[in-house]
Amino acid sequence: MQHSMSSASQYVSSLFELTGKTAVVIGGNGTLGGAFCDALAGAGAHVIVVGRNADTCQAAVERIQQAGGSAEPLPADSTNRLSLHAVVDHLKASDRACDILVNGAGTNSPTPFLDITDDEWHRIIDVNMRSILIACQIFGGYMIERKTPGSIINIASISANTPLSRVFTYSATKAAVISLTQNLAREWGPKRIRVNALSPGFFPAEQNRKVLTPDRVQNIMQHTPVGRFGEPQELGAAILLMASNAAGSFLTGANIIVDGGFTATKI
Repeated sequence: MQHSMSSASQYVSSLFELTGKTAVVIGGNGTLGGAFCDALAGAGAHVIVVGRNADTCQAAVERIQQAGGSAEPLPADSTNRLSLHAVVDHLKASDRACDILVNGAGTNSPTPFLDITDDEWHRIIDVNMRSILIACQIFGGYMIERKTPGSIINIASISANTPLSRVFTYSATKAAVISLTQNLAREWGPKRIRVNALSPGFFPAEQNRKVLTPDRVQNIMQHTPVGRFGEPQELGAAILLMASNAAGSFLTGANIIVDGGFTATKI
């Protein structure tokens, strides 16, 4: 059966359009988080960019608005409950739901195992894992309070199931993120809240450039069938699939891997 361009466009829109939805993107001022914001705004969602740095949050909002999207900055600390509660208070004051939550805050360190300190261990756990616990409680609780369908997207990593050298704490936190995601999907399925994880492969960003030494890059390329790093915007389609209640209506508890074939390559 052939479809006209307009009917095809309408079909795609019926699946992925997010007009009238509000998306809270924690870490939306970062490299990958910015791509998540762009995709969600491009599909029609009003995006609230959350991050610690007010200037980079504002820059992300201006980029979205220049592209014709709707967004606003709300600087906040993802590891601080009061800070995230203030974001929910803002939603309530403007009578906005939280239809979509993206937990994209993250940090890393290339410390050899025997040199990992308690401070470093707890700092990475705080940002990569505890912040997701807090956000899911606060924003998930708000979704339940409003009795509206919701989508929570937790950013994991290919290192969750394929531990990578030099990132011991990071890998441990990302494995925990997938476990939390699956457990929460089971508990909140009856409440019409879908919870999924996205595991990017190698997408150069500020947090991982320090571990991308020339020899490591060579090893990654040899292990990646497509032979290159990913571009942040290549994560957009996966985000929209998980965000949309139309396209992803039966998708929960999943971990979507976007890695250029890295995890499919063993030898």
